[in-house]
Amino acid sequence: MKKYSKYLLAAMCVGALALSAGSFMKVNAADQAVPVAGQPVDLTYAAEKALPAVVHIKYVQNSKVSTIDVPSDPFSDFFNDPFGFFGNPGENGTRKRRVQTPKRTATGSGVIISNDGYIVTNNHVVEGADELTVTLNDNREFSARIIGTDKTTDLALIKIDGKSLPAISIANSDGLKVGEWVLAVGNPLGLNNTVTAGIVSAKARSLDGNGIQSFIQTDAAINQGNSGGALVNTRGELVGINAMLASPTGSNIGYGFAIPTTIMNKVVADIKEFGTVQRAMLGIKGGDVHNYIDAQKEDGKEVDLGTNEGVYVSEIDSEGAGADAGLQKDDVITHIDGKKVTKMSELQEIMASKRPGDKVSLTYLHNKKSTTKTITLKNAQGNTKVVKQADMDVLGADVRPVTNQQKEQLNINSGLEVIKVNNGKMKEAGVTKGFIIQKVNDETMQSIEDLQKAVKEASTSKEPVLIIRGLYPTGKKAYFVIDLSE
Repeated sequence: MKKYSKYLLAAMCVGALALSAGSFMKVNAADQAVPVAGQPVDLTYAAEKALPAVVHIKYVQNSKVSTIDVPSDPFSDFFNDPFGFFGNPGENGTRKRRVQTPKRTATGSGVIISNDGYIVTNNHVVEGADELTVTLNDNREFSARIIGTDKTTDLALIKIDGKSLPAISIANSDGLKVGEWVLAVGNPLGLNNTVTAGIVSAKARSLDGNGIQSFIQTDAAINQGNSGGALVNTRGELVGINAMLASPTGSNIGYGFAIPTTIMNKVVADIKEFGTVQRAMLGIKGGDVHNYIDAQKEDGKEVDLGTNEGVYVSEIDSEGAGADAGLQKDDVITHIDGKKVTKMSELQEIMASKRPGDKVSLTYLHNKKSTTKTITLKNAQGNTKVVKQADMDVLGADVRPVTNQQKEQLNINSGLEVIKVNNGKMKEAGVTKGFIIQKVNDETMQSIEDLQKAVKEASTSKEPVLIIRGLYPTGKKAYFVIDLSE
């Protein structure tokens, strides 16, 4: 009897262990946020959470007529296109020709961030669009309007009219770790509702030729059409907006790049509140310390900055926040608000989350000695005021593209004729009715949209000034300077 009781006790212990293990596995399976080391990651939960919030965006740019210069050919009028050319040959042996650009369509992705229809995507997905059509995961279609864009971060906020839409949960991308599993969700290569998986390959990655250079790098496959889609963690929370891939072939060969939510949240908040991004500046130029040291070594120079990490300061704006902190050339920025900064892209990501007027603690090395100071960040114009993007209304004038007859008479290719001058910046500068605007800040004016773009860009720049060049109907040339600052 004792012998049997021994076996019964052993069996009960094994059963208890089995129940305990089963309970542990169920709890673990329910908690997607805590993967078990050595166990495969189940990404189905993340896909189910993210897919409904990712949309397909169709971009349409309508056909337009523009005028270009083409080489003059004495026989072209008769044999090539007898009605396409006009005007006498120009000084360089060219003639003007009207060309109709074809209708352009493209597709991309976007992410619903609120249940009332706000959608984040890339600026390059919507830039120049005449029409935007958004298709949801359940195949419902909506027309979208652009709320605001930011070329520097390649982000755009658009809006559709809907209610109770499936908005995604947004996580803090600072919490991401290299090696963590992520999903890229979007509409690549015309394949709607596509999910690819990979890991975070690197953080704060910089790429040449981009504005704010602090990307999340991932080996989850990202292809054309993924732009503006979601990068999500294993909980299905948004951690980045897929923006680009690095590939000599134009298709995925291993690495894609996403804009972190730390940057996205600030851009979206600014666009909603101010209409444009409020960008804080340190007022410095520089780069990664290790790059500077390597460059000096190539020139046969040995450099000791007291560290091999941080941001090397090569130039200082005398009116910037950095100068207020006492920064000088050859100093090294090591921390912002106590957070370690090892390279320029990390500094850019931190600054992208700040606004002019914010106070930050700046730590830097000067002659290898550490100094910490609290400074007030400024905007590009050197103050802490809210920068508002100006509209053409501030000019107080009505314009229209010049006619073909005016082009022939004045031997010009393009321009905008001032047809009415009201109270505003143009009147203050002395611009009168009849003046033809040819260039604004060295950009050729062919359409009203060109002037609108010039005004918006200048109004938020370091020097909010328009330099207008053109001529009067008599052919007399003139230029005017318009100050857009308030």
